[in-house]
Amino acid sequence: MTYVKNNDQILLEYSSQLYQKSIPNIYNTVSYYTGSVIKEIVDIYFLLIKSDNIQDCRDHSTFLTSAFQRLDNLIAQQIDDKYIEEVLYNTELELAFDVITRYRSQYYALIENEQAHSILESHHPWDVFENVSYFSNYLQLAQVEYEGAGLKPGDRVVFLGSGPMPLTLIVLCHQYGLKGIGIEQDPKRVNLSKKVLSKLGLSNQIKIIEGNHQSLPLKEKCELIMVAAQAEPKKDIFNHMAKVFLSGTVISYRKYEKGLRRLLDTFSRYELPDVFQEYRRVPPKPPVNNTVVFLIVNKR
Repeated sequence: MTYVKNNDQILLEYSSQLYQKSIPNIYNTVSYYTGSVIKEIVDIYFLLIKSDNIQDCRDHSTFLTSAFQRLDNLIAQQIDDKYIEEVLYNTELELAFDVITRYRSQYYALIENEQAHSILESHHPWDVFENVSYFSNYLQLAQVEYEGAGLKPGDRVVFLGSGPMPLTLIVLCHQYGLKGIGIEQDPKRVNLSKKVLSKLGLSNQIKIIEGNHQSLPLKEKCELIMVAAQAEPKKDIFNHMAKVFLSGTVISYRKYEKGLRRLLDTFSRYELPDVFQEYRRVPPKPPVNNTVVFLIVNKR
């Protein structure tokens, strides 16, 4: 099986050629320390662009893993806020941030895809599920979202961008007796997640539909609308929800607010429409890195 480039990837390669010419200007406008951080970001960016030239899927995945290990090491560093601001608000880095965020979403979808198949192949699917990457993080986030939205057993939640294995929905619904609906635009991911839910015995509790933010609102009454961290484009998603949801609708999303992890968060370049009133913000506790933000629609 080979990895074939599509038009988006060809466009990225062309953009990278233009972007490379502007790199000296970036280094000339920042401090030496910030320059070293930017250099690593740019190096990771070019690794990702070059990965599209790797034709074998397995080698491509290995290449991506190497790039994101470097990214994880970078964003975990303790860096003074003044240097972080220099990095995050450098407009010439926006292309690099967009590409890194985009590829990171694809990379974690690959990981979830592998984990989903491991569950399907196991005679003890729940044991496999409880050993997936970051399972303890999902337990903590689920508790925050359950309590933060004031949910109770029997309530229904919707998760936009549920992916190939709807981890958040599985944890929330299994732990707290909720009903769930996942919305996923990739038909292959929809089919795979349905198989996982069947294997775990949750098909009657959670359903997955093919769609995107334009599928909202659903006909079913829902107590919480959740937006996945990887769901994009955030601006289009929240602008649409601002138009179609009635006052009183509760929405939650996760974001990065600490250190260089903020470069993975597209919210830093987008202001929510005025109809969304933030009523709760829960900062992360280790090992979780995401802040959970709760909104309520308030149309005056």
